[in-house]
Amino acid sequence: MARAAHTITRRQLLRSAGAGAAGLALSGTLAELLIGGGGPVPAVESAGAAVPPQPPRFRTRPDLRIPTLAVTRNEPGASTDPIFIAPYNSPTGQAGAVITDAGGEPLWENPLANKVTTNFRVQSYRGSPVLTWWEGDIELGHGVGEYVIADASYRTIRRVQAAGHMRGDLHEFVITPRDTALLTSYVVRDWDLMSVGGPAKGTIQDARFQEIDLASGRLLLEWRSVDHVSLEESYSPVEANWDFFHINSVDLDTDGNLLVSARSTHTVYKIARDGQIMWRLGGKYGDFEMGPDTGFAWQHHARRQADGTLTLFDNGATPAVERRSRGLILDVDEAAMTATLVREYSHAGVLSGSQGSVQLLANGNVFICWGETPRVSEFDRSGNLLFDAVLGEKYECYRAFRLPWSGRPAAAPAIALDGSGRSRTVYASWNGATEVHTWRLLAGARRDDLRAVASTPRQGFESVLALPPRHGGHVAVEALDAHGRPLGRSPTVKL
Repeated sequence: MARAAHTITRRQLLRSAGAGAAGLALSGTLAELLIGGGGPVPAVESAGAAVPPQPPRFRTRPDLRIPTLAVTRNEPGASTDPIFIAPYNSPTGQAGAVITDAGGEPLWENPLANKVTTNFRVQSYRGSPVLTWWEGDIELGHGVGEYVIADASYRTIRRVQAAGHMRGDLHEFVITPRDTALLTSYVVRDWDLMSVGGPAKGTIQDARFQEIDLASGRLLLEWRSVDHVSLEESYSPVEANWDFFHINSVDLDTDGNLLVSARSTHTVYKIARDGQIMWRLGGKYGDFEMGPDTGFAWQHHARRQADGTLTLFDNGATPAVERRSRGLILDVDEAAMTATLVREYSHAGVLSGSQGSVQLLANGNVFICWGETPRVSEFDRSGNLLFDAVLGEKYECYRAFRLPWSGRPAAAPAIALDGSGRSRTVYASWNGATEVHTWRLLAGARRDDLRAVASTPRQGFESVLALPPRHGGHVAVEALDAHGRPLGRSPTVKL
């Protein structure tokens, strides 16, 4: 479906030239697979942060090696909400969903052996806040797995599959206000690629999104990229299993239609409920007059905001066509068909070849995950950096969020003891408990008759208490909230 292109700007010309470079040189890392074509990953300059320490070992939970989030800046005005990340790709650490407090101290981890977790966040399901994430494997740059919904006690209440015997992709899972789910999937198909300089018997990745009714699992809508987008729109070099579109976000627009981000075409599409494309923002055949500095390339995470603006993460690579990756806020005027830059956010030296997200916070700030660059940052709306933190051990994170959350695990708090004789140390933790303010140490001669002998404010994921010499032989720990009310108690341990 040929269309007349608008005037090509210098920025677009540079992108077009970069897209014609040599194909992706894979080194085997998950990040490079997620790029979806377009050249080697650009080198990332140092952003001036110290290398975080190795994940700590916990006596109460030796099974956990929670990735360290080293906070290098935390200024007044930054959000106090927890941080939701899903680190992966470390050669030595665990992968899985992680919640930290506002200072980067771990609150919860859900490690998954031999699986990747992405897109971990809080959503609303049946009127209640829930945790959601994708888990599975990565093949050909997309995910092959399923979506998980967990309640405030961290129990899985639902596993969601893509319809039609397809597998759920890592890039998107949105629960809509009517309790349906928007999700992505890919199908590899035989395709004649001669029109774009490829073989007659080639293969192509058909990027799709679906809307699923969560109550019944019924398929309500399926959109296929090959039915609506010409191959000529792609900036990605033709290669085996060509990912010409690479869908990486889907969301409801305020009018009930859909916004779709396609990395390989440098385009955000507005799509009607009947599947027809209403407009294109960016790319080779964009419908909008793009104002200064509004162009983007290889982007992620397009979202309409409550004030009508549109946010997205402008990777600017791969291949590199910009000096830095940017978080963008754009004023997209659908009547005048113009796009204007409201604000951009960048970090010194950070050019992220894949992944990334932009979130507008309730306090008006902007929270950015830098994708393959292991960093999260918070800015005020004027662009001042208020919060900055780095993941250790070469981790990456597809998206990250700051969101309110209150969790109380179904499992009991954990206890461990160290030392012997009259000198004993007690360790306490509760994986996922967000309201713990104080730990109280209980001891006594009988299991069913313990009294408080010591207490300490929460000291991070694991807290330490000294056991008095005359303890009676049985001990337990009890978690208290900020008002001194008991939240949970560990099993009683006999010395």
